[in-house]
Amino acid sequence: QVRDRLKQQVVEMNEKFPGFRPGLAILQVGNRDDSNLYINMKLKAAAEIGISANHIKLPNTATEADVLKCIASLNGDPAVHGFIVQLPLDSDKPINTEKITNAVAPEKDVDGLSSINAGKLSRGDLGDCFIPCTPKGCMELIRQTGVQVAGKRAVVIGRSKIVGAPMHDLLLWNNATVTTCHSKTAMLAEEVAKADILVVAAGKAEMVKGEWIKPGAIVIDCGINHVPDSTKASGKRVVGDVAYNTAKEKASYITPVPGGVGPMTVAMLMQSTVESAQRFLQKFQPGKWNIQYNQLTLKMPVPSDIEISQSCIPKPIDQIAKEVGLFPDEVELYGQTKAKVHLSALKRLKNQPDGKYIVVTGITPTPLGEGKSTTTVGLVQALGAHLHQNVFACVRQPSQGPTFGIKGGAAGGGYCQIIPMEEFNLHLTGDIHAITAANNLVAAAIDARMFHELTQTDQALYNRLVPSVNGFRKFSDIQIRRLQKLGINKTDPMALTKEEINLFVRLDIDPGTITWQRVLDTNDRFLRKITIGQSPTEKGFSRTAQFDITVSSEIMAVLALSDGLDDMKKRLGRMVVASSKRGEPVTADDLGVTGALAVLMKDTVKPNLMQTLEGTPVFVHAGPFANIAHGNSSVLADKIALKLVGKDGFVVTEAGFGADIGMEKFFNIKCRYSGLRPHVVVLVATVRALKMHGGGPAVTAGVPLPKEYTEENLQLLAKGCSNLNKQIQNARLFGVPVVVAVNAFKTDTKAELALVVQLAKEAGAFDAVECTHWAEGGKGAVALAHAVQRASQAPSNFRFLYNVELPVIDKIRLIAQQIYGARDIELLPEAQEKVALYTKQGFGNLPVCMAKTHLSLSHDPELKGAPSGFVLPIRDIRASVGAGFLYPLVGTMSTMPGLPTRPCFYDIDLDPASGEVYGLF
Repeated sequence: QVRDRLKQQVVEMNEKFPGFRPGLAILQVGNRDDSNLYINMKLKAAAEIGISANHIKLPNTATEADVLKCIASLNGDPAVHGFIVQLPLDSDKPINTEKITNAVAPEKDVDGLSSINAGKLSRGDLGDCFIPCTPKGCMELIRQTGVQVAGKRAVVIGRSKIVGAPMHDLLLWNNATVTTCHSKTAMLAEEVAKADILVVAAGKAEMVKGEWIKPGAIVIDCGINHVPDSTKASGKRVVGDVAYNTAKEKASYITPVPGGVGPMTVAMLMQSTVESAQRFLQKFQPGKWNIQYNQLTLKMPVPSDIEISQSCIPKPIDQIAKEVGLFPDEVELYGQTKAKVHLSALKRLKNQPDGKYIVVTGITPTPLGEGKSTTTVGLVQALGAHLHQNVFACVRQPSQGPTFGIKGGAAGGGYCQIIPMEEFNLHLTGDIHAITAANNLVAAAIDARMFHELTQTDQALYNRLVPSVNGFRKFSDIQIRRLQKLGINKTDPMALTKEEINLFVRLDIDPGTITWQRVLDTNDRFLRKITIGQSPTEKGFSRTAQFDITVSSEIMAVLALSDGLDDMKKRLGRMVVASSKRGEPVTADDLGVTGALAVLMKDTVKPNLMQTLEGTPVFVHAGPFANIAHGNSSVLADKIALKLVGKDGFVVTEAGFGADIGMEKFFNIKCRYSGLRPHVVVLVATVRALKMHGGGPAVTAGVPLPKEYTEENLQLLAKGCSNLNKQIQNARLFGVPVVVAVNAFKTDTKAELALVVQLAKEAGAFDAVECTHWAEGGKGAVALAHAVQRASQAPSNFRFLYNVELPVIDKIRLIAQQIYGARDIELLPEAQEKVALYTKQGFGNLPVCMAKTHLSLSHDPELKGAPSGFVLPIRDIRASVGAGFLYPLVGTMSTMPGLPTRPCFYDIDLDPASGEVYGLF
């Protein structure tokens, strides 16, 4: 009956959580015959019920440390819901059995032998512990008789930790009057005669005589003893601790030996394993977070960002990981406030439904920004801490360059921040440094390869590329791939002809086609154009090059768009760094550097876990530029978050710059590669930016705002809403509902805010709401959260703007005309040449990533509002083949910012006594 019930429960678990099975591990030390017999019984029962059972067998030479190491591994294995250590431990080495049983995690100790479970049982916490399987089975047998235990006299013979002692506690907490007898008990027969319920676990063959037993008593015999029997082939037979033949005449119910308690013990082990799996699912299943939020203490006026950040005590990051359903072995801690999440979490959750996918974007901004990051954080704080929804924010990691340059930190602002902001804005977990190292390894490989090819013969190059080691030559895997690419199907280095050796060793890079630059995560204008190779050791082979900022590296875009470690490695290998003099693309794989790049990048592929001020979880992962790259955080972070929040939860991610840039690329590039489909667009607008678009004076960082921005001006505002209208239409082109978040500033009037809300709705927004989250945290974005919830239930007919199979020029024209409002495009000669080159090289079917100013819908940053009728000039086109897009250059732009006259680092300092950072804002 028990097994049938458990089998049904396992089926129900699997129906609710596809692919899930309760997991049982049995750890054995040595090779005792009796242990092997018992373990086989348990494995057979587990298989019958549908439990995934794993038998781990250590040799009898195993030490205590070996056993403890194995236990630690099983404790952390999320697929193991219960595990037992088979006793006795058959080892040649001294092992403390108590230490071993107590090392088993109490929540997995389905044998109930740990001191914690024993203590809970003795205290009566029966619903919060595991009970040893034999007493649990005995109790189940007693219940099956239908006899009420409460008020009965019970006698337990034996006081072992495995049976006697826990049996006493179990009967006691089921309201029996219990006497425990043992080897020193006087007048044992008289004590037995009083028992309505008798449980015997003394380990002595037929010690309890039939005549001792009270008529009608329930007798549970836990003994297993061998006595001589010449009629048996083995010369012995198994008997219990009770003289069965005479006792059965007196007892109302009695368990036989063998065949009584033994099978029930195994059944109870299975039951405890299923119970443990059920507890596990209640605790960890997606869609049921039990999360503790931080209460904000709001101050007016609002203090500085870093003052707010440092006034909040972050939750331990491992606590957040547990709250959102991550397992200990899926989390790699980097101190107390940040962690990396292993991709094994995504594999584990692959059968779980995704949550709602929300992208935050904005109207065309002023140079000051309109608060997309602040709104992203405010929205998740509102959904989580105030509406108690499962919600994750997924944001880009900021570059250190602007942090020390003109912008300062980028963790949101006011009472909507990611904390600790100094960790967020500085090294975090080292991802950007790894990208810097990987990028510059490629750059070094390019120049080194050109130098060696210019200074060596084919044979000399070949001897160094495929060296003889102990008289034997062998191609590496990456060299085999290059041979296959060249059409040379040989694996023996001695078999290549002179012509094949020439093809193999000579990349023949055309220096004028090199597109790969060195990078640095610091704003340094003097590295925008440099000359390399000036040392005499380079023998005059110098060339002009440049440094870009690290986040503009194609490797950053590769990280953001990768679907896993294998996909990232393939993308790294496909990166085109130059063309050969024959016009063929030269890749990182051709340089032989792919494997090394993957090694440098292996940890960066794991998303970084942090938190908001109010304690909602955040993934900070990847930070590609929003002009020459797609300006969105990683696909992997979004995918893991969507699984963790469950089907009713929300993932809110942010797209860089305005909707014409970041949102368009989010849809046409990120969603195309990820396969994810968004439910809602949140479009952030401010009265300040809309007045600028209506013809207001220039807005400049560090300069007080003109009075047009601080005084009510409905006419200027209404005129500027043309930009809002256009960006709403841009979002609706993709078939996704739009909610406008009007980010309110203290200088905005009620009439101005109401006008923006009204005009947004008239332009086709699903809803538009005023938000005060900067000053109020999640509370100030509750109305926005409600609107997003409603919009997520509305029909979403997502579609791409273009088919990638269209010619490159047609894809560019579609974006220019439909998103920017251009009349047409004009390709300058260099761009025309690149269209022909990339089409010839087979890259014409890649998506297009437009690199243009974010300060206007057009190419001219001075053209505000919603300009139309202009011709968009395309001066050049470049390829990020590994990342997977072509990027046309519209106008001029720098990928290496410079430092202003007074950089932010003037205000940044460290308190040596406390270690606190200040001035970072």
